[in-house]
Amino acid sequence: MQVEAQAAQQLDADVVVVPVAEGGDPPADAKERVRELVSSGEAGTEFGSLTVTEVDGQRTAVAGLGKLADADAVRTAVAGAARETRRVGGTLAYVVNESLELSAAEQARAAADGIVFGTYDTRKWRSRKITGKKEFERLAIVGGDDDATGAAERAVRVATWANHARDLSNAPPNELTPERLAERASELAPDGVKVEAFDRGQILGMNMGSFAAVAQGAHNEPRLIVMRYEPEAAKGDVTLGLVGKAITFDTGGISLKPAKGMENMKGDMSGGAAVVAAICAIADLALPVRTIAVVASTENMPSGHAYRPGDIITAANGKTIEVTNTDAEGRLVLADALWYAREQGATHVMDLATLTGAMVVALGDFYAGFFANDDDWADRIFAAGEASGDHIWRFPLHPRYRRYVKSSYADMMNSSDLREAGAVLAAEFLKEFAGEGPWAHIDMAGTGFFTWTRGDYLWQRGGTGYGVRLIAELARRLAEEGAP
Repeated sequence: MQVEAQAAQQLDADVVVVPVAEGGDPPADAKERVRELVSSGEAGTEFGSLTVTEVDGQRTAVAGLGKLADADAVRTAVAGAARETRRVGGTLAYVVNESLELSAAEQARAAADGIVFGTYDTRKWRSRKITGKKEFERLAIVGGDDDATGAAERAVRVATWANHARDLSNAPPNELTPERLAERASELAPDGVKVEAFDRGQILGMNMGSFAAVAQGAHNEPRLIVMRYEPEAAKGDVTLGLVGKAITFDTGGISLKPAKGMENMKGDMSGGAAVVAAICAIADLALPVRTIAVVASTENMPSGHAYRPGDIITAANGKTIEVTNTDAEGRLVLADALWYAREQGATHVMDLATLTGAMVVALGDFYAGFFANDDDWADRIFAAGEASGDHIWRFPLHPRYRRYVKSSYADMMNSSDLREAGAVLAAEFLKEFAGEGPWAHIDMAGTGFFTWTRGDYLWQRGGTGYGVRLIAELARRLAEEGAP
């Protein structure tokens, strides 16, 4: 999708989106008829409202932003307009509203997210061709400066990568096996990104007993996917380490999940999908930040070969783990992947995983929770999340929580019978494998894969691409500001 600036006097677009806050004014460049529609109440201004009409021969969408009128409201407004007019396609213009608290660049960035996310289609596996839909090929920013246009252009590229992550999350598990995920990582990787994939024998050869234990019950072979981006222009000695959980289907293993909703367990690889797409986005934007992505991918299946509750396994860093629940498998595959990322030179590490139902209970589908061992690193991640639209909230780590994973037989156990602090104990477990240096764990169980619509610009069920925008924004800030 192309991004361009347009002047209001020479507006040339198939659809024009005019954003208006509840109780606020239309943009200064809005037509008088738009003002009449808003003042008369014919066009609503509450969050999510949309009125599509002809104004002076121009197809116009008056989009309500509600009282908050934040970036998510702009995303939702543009997504709604794009969906409503998808039989039109062509060029969509967003008119910057100077009366909002958002800058022109922030509005342009949000508008770009809205059109790319809002026109995403989950129906890729239908046998009948989908008719009556046309692509939007251009996004025009009306009333913005060069900074606004540049922000929109970058956002389009990052959001497009996030949609690639959504494709991976939504792919059926009979199609997207761990081996196929590794192939897709190679196919998606732009110039400058090198991809390796290690098989079961190599995983065992690296003494990754924790990862290998989860994989041993599955017929489909596991893969440890490693992607490297090493730009010549990289500054300083920072290497960003991205670690992703990619359970391409999670039955729970011997600790079998309930049947209801199990079809959604194809999305248990959404953290890995985000990591694959994010390192591609970093390279696509030519950000001068050395990056390594490590994705641990397997199925978690019950079989005669499956690992059992009561097993004691040894992770790559030498620590022993008593398995008390085979459905707490994500932390086991991440344990060895975190170790590997550090061994390969990652200085600042972040893992992403659809890890615990406890985080869904705590934060729902709007914020992901995260934990960090370094305050400066945590502050960088939080700021990147808020700026990008991948919202995130910090939870505590404390040595006293370590008792939750204390084992009578091994160095630790992988779950607890206590129905307390489930997301925290998972983070404390992962901390044992995070190594030296800044590390953060993002539990995106509620934000990575929707079982129902959120009712905003992310209006479909399934994969959301959560984490791609956050990581790209974090890498951009590392490039501009240096390491914390």
